[in-house]
Amino acid sequence: MSATSKRSLFDIFKGFSKLSYIDRLKALTEVKVLSEADQNFLKTGGLQDVRLAEKFIENVIGYFQIPLGVATNFNIDGKDYIIPMAVEETSIIAAASKTAKWVRENGSIATEIIGQSIIGQIQFAKVKDFTVFEKEILRQKNYLIELANREVAFGLVKRGGGVNDLKIRKLERDDGFIMAVIHIYMNPCDAMGANIMNQVCEYLKTPLQELTGETVTMCILSNLVDSKLTKATVTIHTIEPELALKIEEASRFAELDSYRAATNNKGVLNGIDPILVATGNDWRAVEAGIHAYAAMSGQYKSITKWRKIGETLVGTLTAPIIVGTVGGVTTLHPSAQISMKLLGVTSANELSRIMAAVGLVQNLGALKALTTVGIIEGHMKLHIKNLSLGAGATENEMPFVVKRLEEILSLTKRISLSNAVEVLNDIRKQTNH
Repeated sequence: MSATSKRSLFDIFKGFSKLSYIDRLKALTEVKVLSEADQNFLKTGGLQDVRLAEKFIENVIGYFQIPLGVATNFNIDGKDYIIPMAVEETSIIAAASKTAKWVRENGSIATEIIGQSIIGQIQFAKVKDFTVFEKEILRQKNYLIELANREVAFGLVKRGGGVNDLKIRKLERDDGFIMAVIHIYMNPCDAMGANIMNQVCEYLKTPLQELTGETVTMCILSNLVDSKLTKATVTIHTIEPELALKIEEASRFAELDSYRAATNNKGVLNGIDPILVATGNDWRAVEAGIHAYAAMSGQYKSITKWRKIGETLVGTLTAPIIVGTVGGVTTLHPSAQISMKLLGVTSANELSRIMAAVGLVQNLGALKALTTVGIIEGHMKLHIKNLSLGAGATENEMPFVVKRLEEILSLTKRISLSNAVEVLNDIRKQTNH
């Protein structure tokens, strides 16, 4: 985006949540992140027939729609972003936008990619002599890499990617045999790379068996990609020392205790998953990789870390976030295309860095809430509309039910569907009288 459009994008952050639905679409169209066609597509509810769905999955009966919203106020690596999020949980988008504004006013967000290669695995369940096996593979390593690039990954090579390394792992079995696993490393450029990696591994099966005399058991990519990590850093320069220390202590809890770490990382994924879904990326693969990475030490741990350093609060997130900007649903689904347009990303690495930043900001918002007002007040206040709808309130009744439930929440610090039902019944009795 040009400097002019950046300023315009920042301008629409102000009061965006208070705009009507139509005005939000108009604002996004005015700053040219949406076209008139995109606006009309969204206004009419997205896809209306199942022909595209039939191309994606089997036994299609329809679509399950998830709300698509945008988080605002994000400035990542000095660039403003509108963040599309497809998610059903109340408060996620509001919390992300609110915390991003706090960070924007008091600090900064920086990101980086560490490494470039995804991993494929070729398993030899039982090798007769691991030493001989390893020696022969290493002797032919360059040949195998060149072969894979020439015969399978040539498209990636043209774009600066392709297979770039090969390593051998020795795994001790519980029956006295040795399992060997060959790791294939490949730069997938802007694709997630799962399909091409699986093709490379399958192609190498025959030459590997011929070279070693051993039998390949299976070939598959790995979702635990510790060879390509995404790191985000949030720095808060203006913060009350007491709050900074509370956030650090909350972070230490998740770093030391697996029970807390699971919930902490779920909160991080509250920021990452909705972007994965909105952009048509494989959120299951990313989640599997992140959780596996969190447990690599032998104990499941937090993927985020917060420390008070002098007068500054510094938080980091490091995790494998392997995504694509080309191919599959990302390219074919109109809603995913609109989400990519909203983001304005130019590469898979940029998309990954955005996700890491949003995940870390989401984590900061949760820790700030937990160590100050608690998780209930903020979350449940936004959940009140859902409770009112669940109780059966009509559009005209909603404002009265919401107001009364907010009063109950303020007094008791808790609220439930039964409260909403009671309030609605009282309002209806008063109306009938």
